[in-house]
Amino acid sequence: MSIRALNTAASGMDALQLKLDTIANNLANSGTTAFKRSRANFEDLFYQNLKLPGQLDSASRPTPTGLAVGLGVRPQSTQVDQKQGSLLDTGGMLDLAIVGEGFFQINDGTNIYYTRSGNFSINANGDLTLASADRGRLLEPNINIPQDTTEIAISPEGLVQVMTAGSTTLTQLGQIQLVRFINPQGLLAKGENLFQDIGAAGNPIIAQPGQDGAGLLRQRFLEASNVEPVRELVDLITTQRSFELSSQVVQVADQALQLVANLRRF
Repeated sequence: MSIRALNTAASGMDALQLKLDTIANNLANSGTTAFKRSRANFEDLFYQNLKLPGQLDSASRPTPTGLAVGLGVRPQSTQVDQKQGSLLDTGGMLDLAIVGEGFFQINDGTNIYYTRSGNFSINANGDLTLASADRGRLLEPNINIPQDTTEIAISPEGLVQVMTAGSTTLTQLGQIQLVRFINPQGLLAKGENLFQDIGAAGNPIIAQPGQDGAGLLRQRFLEASNVEPVRELVDLITTQRSFELSSQVVQVADQALQLVANLRRF
């Protein structure tokens, strides 16, 4: 029936709209520090089985195939691609990139969030803070930089050392820790380059950089978005063509219904 074709094509257009929204978000964040692209996944809907495979024919022989009609598609999930982005040499003394797995822990006063965006700054109290114009989110565990600091050195293993005015040697100040998850795709994206653990990612594994599978740090670098614009544009063209084909199915099914409705006039 043409009505079935209308519903099936409409489900395809609705699913492709979600894919289009996902691609748009990926492209919009192609310049966002440490952004992770998302991929829309789909699954087919129930099938109307007119004849089941293996039914016996008139000679009592089983048929090799059946007769079924699919009823469309629906979104299954959106998966976050946690692949590492390229490293950008910023020269910023408080810019940190994670080479390998792991997240920084960020404390906003009520919750602990996780991020791979290492664009840190120092607030008026000397606390190492994720750079933001809206919230003063501190690095966890907290690292306080003395007011007379002239140089900050952060080793690949996360050891923070500073040189103060009048001194010629570095003094150890603290240790940066990273957090790993067995299923980082289970983290909830909260915006502002932050993720929240809601239990789907597994137990957090807190470790020093370079230990227990955690990556190492690179000072004066930031991780770029892992969005590949060319790949997204190819997906965009494919999505556009698929949407157009589904819309054509709607038009053909509508024309078929009009033809059936006009048969009574002849």
